[in-house]
Amino acid sequence: MENEVTGHSEQDTGSKFSGIAAFRSAVREFLHLAAAQGWKKLILSDPDFADWPLGELATVHTLGEWAAPGRSLTLLAGDFDPIVRRHARFVQWRKRWSHIIECRQSPAAEARATPSAIWADGAVLHRFDVEFCAGLTSIDPLRRTRLRQDLDEWIATATPAFPASKLGL
Repeated sequence: MENEVTGHSEQDTGSKFSGIAAFRSAVREFLHLAAAQGWKKLILSDPDFADWPLGELATVHTLGEWAAPGRSLTLLAGDFDPIVRRHARFVQWRKRWSHIIECRQSPAAEARATPSAIWADGAVLHRFDVEFCAGLTSIDPLRRTRLRQDLDEWIATATPAFPASKLGL
């Protein structure tokens, strides 16, 4: 059976991507599949999300199709400032869906080492080399488990960040 995320059979351990265009395409396809398959939980992690396609209208539309009661999204970043500067549509979408989104910031000393990945119930996208945008997508259960364990460790040491709104007195 062919996998929609990787384009390979289920026995394969992943599909590689390399380059910024391929990475962005893989992110778009991954989020589209998450919406189409109704995956309940997503974890998006990156040092700063600067080169992700989060601000694109199509990506925000796809996230809107995915978002629903009972779903949850965790964002883990070393720095959320680039999201605010580069992804205005995503910031607005995040405000609307703040009740299903948890944002965590990695400790400052480790911010640049924050993994660049997406974990979901049914697949993973892991960018091993941020500089050259090289990584893979996979449905392999062992890869999903290992990435989830790694992300859980990062999330455990991270602090709440990127509030949906700033309240003042």
